[in-house]
Amino acid sequence: MANIEEIFGVQEYIEPDEDMKGDTGRYGMVSSAVKEATEAGNEMLKKGGNAFDAVIAVQLALSVVEGMNTGVGSGGFLMCYDAEKNETKMVNAHPKAPAAMTPETFVDENGDEIPFDERSTHGTAVGIPSIMKGLKHLHENYATLPLKTLIDPAIRLAESDYKVHALMERTLELFDHRLHEEARKKFMPGGTHLKEGDTLRQPELARTLKIIRDKGFDDVYEGEIADAIIKAVKDHGGIMTHQDLLNYEVIVDEPLWTNYKGFDIALPVPPSAGGIGVAMQLKILEQVDISQYNPHSVEKYHLMAQTLQLALADDNVHIEDTNFTPAPLDGVLHEDYIKERLEQLSIERKAETKKAGDPWNYQKAGHSDREQGEPSGKEGMETTHYTAVDQWGNVAACTTSIERIYGSGIMVPGYGFILNNHLTDFSPEPGSVNEPNGNKYPKSSKSPTILFHDGKPFFTLGSPGAATIIASVVQTIVNVIDYKMPIDEAIKDPRVYVTPDLDDQWEDGVEDDVLEILADLGYEFDQSFREEGADTRIGDVQAIMIDQAHDGRLFGGADFPRPGDAQSPEE
Repeated sequence: MANIEEIFGVQEYIEPDEDMKGDTGRYGMVSSAVKEATEAGNEMLKKGGNAFDAVIAVQLALSVVEGMNTGVGSGGFLMCYDAEKNETKMVNAHPKAPAAMTPETFVDENGDEIPFDERSTHGTAVGIPSIMKGLKHLHENYATLPLKTLIDPAIRLAESDYKVHALMERTLELFDHRLHEEARKKFMPGGTHLKEGDTLRQPELARTLKIIRDKGFDDVYEGEIADAIIKAVKDHGGIMTHQDLLNYEVIVDEPLWTNYKGFDIALPVPPSAGGIGVAMQLKILEQVDISQYNPHSVEKYHLMAQTLQLALADDNVHIEDTNFTPAPLDGVLHEDYIKERLEQLSIERKAETKKAGDPWNYQKAGHSDREQGEPSGKEGMETTHYTAVDQWGNVAACTTSIERIYGSGIMVPGYGFILNNHLTDFSPEPGSVNEPNGNKYPKSSKSPTILFHDGKPFFTLGSPGAATIIASVVQTIVNVIDYKMPIDEAIKDPRVYVTPDLDDQWEDGVEDDVLEILADLGYEFDQSFREEGADTRIGDVQAIMIDQAHDGRLFGGADFPRPGDAQSPEE
């Protein structure tokens, strides 16, 4: 059993800090990025529901209170542990391209890439909304409460005067240019941004939720909501059809399993590249034994940056929708390939760009000669993560998104939700890895994760943040496993993110003398943006830890950039 005291040798391990948004409990726990959504999940646990009931309620509530990042028009990945069956499955509810999409969709008549702002707010950027099919799968296969009960908190939130939080105000200041007319009416009434403390009532979204309550999730795919989605997409130049909606089904996969220092880890498989990126980075870090270095040392940050660069380089070149292009999943994690990549690491060597290796040498079959490609638009890539554990030991974790903040900016008239722009996660260049195509999944970095110890779930976590998700998940795991940090410290500890091309990000809290040495090593930590008040946080980790040896005692934590919380129903 996963006994926290035995694993970490600290009796008082992970009692939450006073200023941490977290909780302890024994009969369930929910953690999400918005407090009201966490409360909706806990309401289900109090009614006798399980973890899957809780995450359905959380997602529906987030559709109201975090509509700039998720909602009815979103997609995601869910990791599900069924305690009774002792079985873990990954539910792929990721948006897919319409059948009519071609590799030339995001280039103009001259073959030049259409600018990101233009293509990402166009109807062709909208992937098939898919999270509602994911919730339907959970409801039919895992949940216990009726849909009416699960959706009621979201309807109440939509019909009430909800107080706008600082996150919504900040996103409007930064991304109002992404909003089309219908969305501007909602978020910029009278042409003025909603501010923190303003009230927002959403009768159109309440109407949508009531239709789902009365007719089921399928109305999004074959009812009046489906009709409204297709009209909105076509009104903005899109190519999605009713048949695309009707054809969409979730895929239930075995997770990608890896092991780190005695912990088995369940991760998503492609079309998410997040799982393979997390697994590869942990495999490399295990070989260098990162725990020998101080958690805030130059050595630790330097090695963490280099291993992340290597994992991202291989992700960019080798991973996409495996229905279209084979991926060397075994080769990337092969022991000999990891040793080969280790030769790229050095504590003394200056920072440098990293290239992908050739894991096909360690793969039994298959090969790809496609050229590297990646989405060129980096602006506002956001998502949300939430997770729940119940008194029976079930675990559900979900990372969901409409892709960029405010997605495509296209709000479905009369129905109050924004459509995603997930198809700009394709590389725009025809012929490249992850090129657009009909019925194809764009590559994702989402990584809802569950760690197991002695066969029982021990730790579940995830984060938003596009490719930075890999950095956030890995560094939080390392903080817990290697540095034995309490859950609040593990989440709050400053993280770094470095791309293969040496684009660098870091969070407040890294010591100035460490940053100076890292700068001498070649990392270009540009501080000018800090004067503009930009948020320096990388990701927004939500996590729950389970002490199996002490009646399943639970410890929850929520990151601080967003107005979230981790709560037990015992509160």
